[in-house]
Amino acid sequence: MLQVNKPKSEINRELIKFEGPDSQALASYLDIVRRQFPTMVAIVSACVILALLYLFTAAPQFTSTASMVIDTRKVQLFQQQSVLGDVAVDSATVETQVEILKSENISLAVIRDLHLIDDPEFTGSGGGLLGAMIGTVTGGHASSEFELTRKALQRFERNRTVKRLGLTYVMEIGFTSRDPVKAARIANAVADAYIVDQLEAKYQATRRASVWLQDRIKELRTQASTAQKAVVDFKQVNNIVDAGGRLMNEQQLAEVNSQLILARAATAEAKARLDRMNDIVKQEIPDASVADALKNDTIVKLRGQYVDMASKEAIWAAKYGSDHLAAVNLRRQMTEIKKNIIDELRRIQESYKSDYDIAVTREESIKASLANVVSESQLTNQAQIQLRELESTAQSYQAMYDNFLQRYMESVQQQSFPITEARVISAATTPLVKSSPKSMVILGAALLGGLMLSFGAAMARELTDKVFRTTGQVEEVLGASCIAILPTLDEAAASSMLPGKLVKKSDNPQPNLLRYVVNTPLSRFAEAVRSLKVAVDLNSIVRENRALAVTSTLPSEGKSTLTSNLAQLMAHSGARVILVDADLRNPSLSRALVPDAEIGLVDVIAQKAQLEDALIVDPETKLSMLPAGKTSKLLHTNEILASQPMRDLVALLRSKYDYVVLDMPPMAPVVDVRVTSSFVDSYVFVIEWGKTKMDVVKHNLRGAPEIQDKLLGVVLNKADTKLLARYESYHGRYYYQKYYARYGYTE
Repeated sequence: MLQVNKPKSEINRELIKFEGPDSQALASYLDIVRRQFPTMVAIVSACVILALLYLFTAAPQFTSTASMVIDTRKVQLFQQQSVLGDVAVDSATVETQVEILKSENISLAVIRDLHLIDDPEFTGSGGGLLGAMIGTVTGGHASSEFELTRKALQRFERNRTVKRLGLTYVMEIGFTSRDPVKAARIANAVADAYIVDQLEAKYQATRRASVWLQDRIKELRTQASTAQKAVVDFKQVNNIVDAGGRLMNEQQLAEVNSQLILARAATAEAKARLDRMNDIVKQEIPDASVADALKNDTIVKLRGQYVDMASKEAIWAAKYGSDHLAAVNLRRQMTEIKKNIIDELRRIQESYKSDYDIAVTREESIKASLANVVSESQLTNQAQIQLRELESTAQSYQAMYDNFLQRYMESVQQQSFPITEARVISAATTPLVKSSPKSMVILGAALLGGLMLSFGAAMARELTDKVFRTTGQVEEVLGASCIAILPTLDEAAASSMLPGKLVKKSDNPQPNLLRYVVNTPLSRFAEAVRSLKVAVDLNSIVRENRALAVTSTLPSEGKSTLTSNLAQLMAHSGARVILVDADLRNPSLSRALVPDAEIGLVDVIAQKAQLEDALIVDPETKLSMLPAGKTSKLLHTNEILASQPMRDLVALLRSKYDYVVLDMPPMAPVVDVRVTSSFVDSYVFVIEWGKTKMDVVKHNLRGAPEIQDKLLGVVLNKADTKLLARYESYHGRYYYQKYYARYGYTE
């Protein structure tokens, strides 16, 4: 935000050498587009809206196209014999068909089928807003059916197009209408009407073929029915039953054979279990692996008890002898457990033996059933020879009947819609885009015209926008540095802060815009005021810069707010600062901060009061303030400010304070500022961003060379950060939030 009013640096001069006039012009145009983007968007939108209104009011026309081909292949009713003969198609034939499509017979057929004489588009005054107005002026009159038909025919032929595509056999039929569905329907209706007309010549031949086929089908139906009845009677006499495409005895034989295989496997399994059980019974006490294999909980439990007792008996016998009572009891219990194990094994043995006997019995039963099925199958096979002959005859008659029935059905279909040489290869569909007016062309022209008009308007606005918006404008027009750009403060947000007043009584809270930098030290506004203080301190290196005056061109540009915040910032940083309200015509700063002050600057200059009595100190920032005092009856305020007591007072303030900040009146209404150049070191000029005219500022500064010589710089106040980004991108919200927010700064 800090700008130094010095010549271009060497680096900038080198950059200018590399930038040609074309790149500079392009950059300037891009800047204009960025600044005037909303206006350009509005103008382009208006042009597009006008184009859309035209498109909405103009009668839209939709064209739908159907394609038809003259096929050169043979049209046959039977595969062996061509009933209708070959169709030879040459170029003259295609041209003839095109003329047939254009004939009145086809057109009148479509008009009659679709009832187009009842359609206002064909018999009315025309479409769109203009047609409706003409129809309203001329009014309607009764017409005969013949007149309506001829009028509809005239418009029908005007909107219909038929042409041959190159040297091909393809004909293209197009129709244009206000209704896209109607356009497609009429184009398809033309093709259908042509096909129907061509089919009439072939209808009689197809009908005669159908009558002959019908008689032949009746005869074949009787023969096929008789042959099928003979097959059914033979099966009934010989007890032949089909099951799923196979004879019943064949299916039974396969099933019984499968059952026999399964039964033999089950018998072998039962025999193996029984033999194994016999071996286990011989062991009396089965080992652990055998007990687990049996999966019998009783045996497993008894064997476990037996093993435990055997272990205990061995211990007792070794310790007290085998005749000890405890060892004898354990051996008796072991004998009882052994008996129980043997009994359980025998019970399992009997169960396995029973399963084995059942498996053997089932195997023998299945063997007997298999023998019976084999015997019956031999008898059935002898009758199958004659059955196959009967079935072959029945199938032959049935195939002939089905073949002729299929041909008859084809013949019947040809009677309702016979095959013709012409066929539609691409039916007309509902068009999605108007054929006229050309929406994209009109919208494109409107968009292009809108862009040109918007750019012209943007250039005009740029030429007539004689206000300050950028630092470059300040430097170019005024030849002064733009020290800072202050954003607009939200008064509603500022009023919600804790009240900070320079009043002795605490019952009169005021909006805190005048001490915004203290309440929000990390705001963007506070950072801009800091840049102003830095400029003041840097300028002190060149010349003494302790008495600082803030002024503006016009009232309400925010100079008092800036003056108060600058003084608050300096005092809050630890410096000794006094704020003097030198706007004796309109002491707004005194009214806002110390409305109850009885004495002030005027009284001190007139030696009616002491300086210490008129000063008011802010307890938080230690800022001293000298209000204006009673100024309502003062007429020659410039004489007061130019007086020797005023100069002596400023000299006294210089000796007591590090900074003397004076809030001066604006330059355009009064001349008070010009008389203060003798005791003011530097002036800060406040310009309202985007509002104060350039020529007004230039006129006032040129008329006050004494102020211009001591001008520290210009501050653009009340800047709209959203609009500022269009003029200088690095002042935009995105740039600010992206980089400044990392250091805790807020809006």
